[in-house]
Amino acid sequence: MDTRGVVDRYYELANAGDWNPWCDLFAVDTVMDEQLAGHVEGRETLRGMMRGFPDMYAEFANKPVHVVIDGEQAAVVSHITGRTHGGVEIEAEVCNYFRIVAGEIVYMANFHDSAPFAPVFGK
Repeated sequence: MDTRGVVDRYYELANAGDWNPWCDLFAVDTVMDEQLAGHVEGRETLRGMMRGFPDMYAEFANKPVHVVIDGEQAAVVSHITGRTHGGVEIEAEVCNYFRIVAGEIVYMANFHDSAPFAPVFGK
C-alpha cells in the first residue's frame, strides 16, 4: 500500500472504531509521539493502549480536512468530534504527521490543543 493508501485506511479504520486492524497499519517497531499519551514505542504497546479506547468514548470521529503527501511522508489536518459515555462533547482541530515505509507507519506524531480532551481524563 502506498503512503496515501495507508493514510486513507488509517482514518477509515479509526472512524469505524476498528482498532485491531488500525494497529496493524503500524510497523512492529513503530514510534509515536502522541499529544495525550506521550511517547509510545512498538505496535503491541499501541495495541494494548487502544483496547481501552472504547471505554473512553461513546462516539468518536476523526475526519481529514486537508491531506498533504510527499513520498513517504504525510501531514493531515483533521477535525475530531467525540462524546464521552457521560455525554460530554469533544471538538478539536488536529494535525497528524506520518512517516510510512514499505506500507507501514514507522513514525507518527499528532499536535492539538489538549484542553478539549480534559473531560476524557477526568480533569
